[in-house]
Amino acid sequence: MLLFPAIDLMSGQVVRLRQGRADQKTVYSDDPAAFAKRWEDEGGDFLHMVDLDAAFSGVHRNLDSVRAITRAITIPCQLGGGMRSEEAIANALEAGVARVVIGTRAAESMEFVEKMAAKFGPERIAVGIDAKNGKVSVKGWTEVSSLEASDLARQAQEAGAGTVIYTDIATDGMLQGPNFTELERMLSLLRCQLIASGGVSSAADVERLAGMPGLYGCIIGKALYDGAVDLKQLASKL
Repeated sequence: MLLFPAIDLMSGQVVRLRQGRADQKTVYSDDPAAFAKRWEDEGGDFLHMVDLDAAFSGVHRNLDSVRAITRAITIPCQLGGGMRSEEAIANALEAGVARVVIGTRAAESMEFVEKMAAKFGPERIAVGIDAKNGKVSVKGWTEVSSLEASDLARQAQEAGAGTVIYTDIATDGMLQGPNFTELERMLSLLRCQLIASGGVSSAADVERLAGMPGLYGCIIGKALYDGAVDLKQLASKL
């Protein structure tokens, strides 16, 4: 299982939000590239980035930071947040990311996912599914739809997305542990790569995820920033 340390970008800074709320923001660094290098040096396999400005507004204000990060490190990167057009995806790939994460737009139009997977290749397209109580949440977690997360995951796979990222937003940033039950259900439904996100509170959580047959990766955010998980130590165990 791959370790995906997370970097959330807002106004060129590395930040963390509590349960996706812009008014619950902690700023960690004004130098995203140096922060990314730290996660690479400590044993991260793949960097997960989110452009929070784009997630909330659709406007990509952090591409310079993304470009600086992809130039500073050698591990691959994926970028989510505001991937709602072909132009946004092309710009992200041009900035050096290996994969983009389509969120809100996937919930609105699976045809868009299909077109992007056909154009850029399945390995470069992930669908990010943010869910609360099994229902898909969209637009930077500001709206909950009636769509079942498991149904959207299956549709994404059929549309050609090579990866699904499942985030349980009730646990994200809360350090309460991932939603293992829902992840097991997703693994039983999918053949494509599945990445777990949200709720990691300890090395034990990550080790339990690593023991789930077929799980491709795990995104670790707040637990790294708060020191609850030591990435270097964890990477040496897995």
